[in-house]
Amino acid sequence: MRPRPIAPGLALAALCGLGGIPGCQMYQPAPIDPAAHDAAWLARTPADASVLEFARGLGGADLPGAFDPADGLDLREAEVVALVYNPELRVARLRAGVAAATAEFAGLWDDPEFSIDVLRIVEGVPDPWIISPGLSLTIPISGRLEAEKARADAGHRAVLAGVAEREWQTRVEVRRAWLEWSAARLRADETERLLGTIDAVVGSAQRLAQAGEIPRTEAVLFEIERADQRRALLRHRGEAAVGEQRLRGLMGLSPAAGVQFVPSLAVPVEAEGGSPPLERSPSLARLRAEYDEAEARLLGEVRRQFPDLVIGPQFESDQGQSRIGLVGGIPIPILNANRQGIAEGEAERALAAAAYEGERERLSGAWSQALARLALEREQFEVLEGTMAPLVDRQLADAQRLVELGEGGVIVLLESLSRAAQTRMQVIDARLGIALGQTELAAIAGPPGPPEPLELSEPSGSTFPAAIGENASSEVESHP
Repeated sequence: MRPRPIAPGLALAALCGLGGIPGCQMYQPAPIDPAAHDAAWLARTPADASVLEFARGLGGADLPGAFDPADGLDLREAEVVALVYNPELRVARLRAGVAAATAEFAGLWDDPEFSIDVLRIVEGVPDPWIISPGLSLTIPISGRLEAEKARADAGHRAVLAGVAEREWQTRVEVRRAWLEWSAARLRADETERLLGTIDAVVGSAQRLAQAGEIPRTEAVLFEIERADQRRALLRHRGEAAVGEQRLRGLMGLSPAAGVQFVPSLAVPVEAEGGSPPLERSPSLARLRAEYDEAEARLLGEVRRQFPDLVIGPQFESDQGQSRIGLVGGIPIPILNANRQGIAEGEAERALAAAAYEGERERLSGAWSQALARLALEREQFEVLEGTMAPLVDRQLADAQRLVELGEGGVIVLLESLSRAAQTRMQVIDARLGIALGQTELAAIAGPPGPPEPLELSEPSGSTFPAAIGENASSEVESHP
């Protein structure tokens, strides 16, 4: 007969409470508080102490050393805020914290196991009880624990590489959203200026129509054009409003947060050339770290086929006679030998290698495509800015002068206004295309310097994520 405890959790809790088990921890509930989170989220601003402190620590990084949100946010400052408050980054950093906890306590020895057998002889004897308590300890002679530690450290490094990749992707997403919003703002500004010109021309056309110098139908055409441009202005303003809310979402700010953006279609040009700087790629760094993790896992699976020694003292009381001895055991790897785990480890290592090699090929192809697209956008912009825009502006000025002198040309003026509006929108689109092309090259190349995650500290009284943890320092043993 081997008795089993009825309530092991209660018994363990009692032992912990009495100090019988050193290092034992108790469960502490931590319920989610949506109201507190919403209050902290609504109170966020770019001028928060956490943002300012983080920005001050970026002196040597590829981000602005001076951070002043009082005069409005530019693109670089918006990237800083997104690195602090982006919700997906928060989740990625907390996942890194999970991996850090795994790596910190990986490779520990198994707890010793206490067992007891209690038998009672049913026949009448003076002492009918046979009691056999024992204590067994697993001695890891196979090297399995070292391999588990190496795998956990490699997994932590892979997650940290994923955090660095997510940080760069967040910055790229902010740049793209910033450019789209800036283009919408510039389209709205250009349309407003064009409407001012059209308003003046409409008045002149109406006076000419009243004087009988032009038909009434021609004067109405200007009013139609003005109404069409007003409709376009509403659309551009609406697109700018949508783009601003998208930026706020990427930056982790509420829709009502006090922040002003300074539109610009200029982006930092970090890399441009014939071949991509693959050594900077965050995605390649992550895939390489995942390959190292697969290597470490295979090493652990190989080590698991070798047995660990189980040994410990044993005491027995049989009918009043006491015996002391030693109990031990060791598995014999002749049937299982962890063949399944080793086969899976080899397959995962091959998969990780293929993923890394495929990403190198994809990045090289994407780099060439981005260069070709950027060259096309630049050619379009040079034609528009160097040839089309001056011709259209001159034609519009000449047509306006003719109308003001009363020499007719009303239809020419209307066509010139329409062509001017179209050309200005095309110039903005071309500038946007160049900036997006440069951003695409930056997204492929990665940030200057090695792709490492940025460390953030948790401010008090907020729901900001804690630090992502420190890089694991243990080396991963290679499997031959």
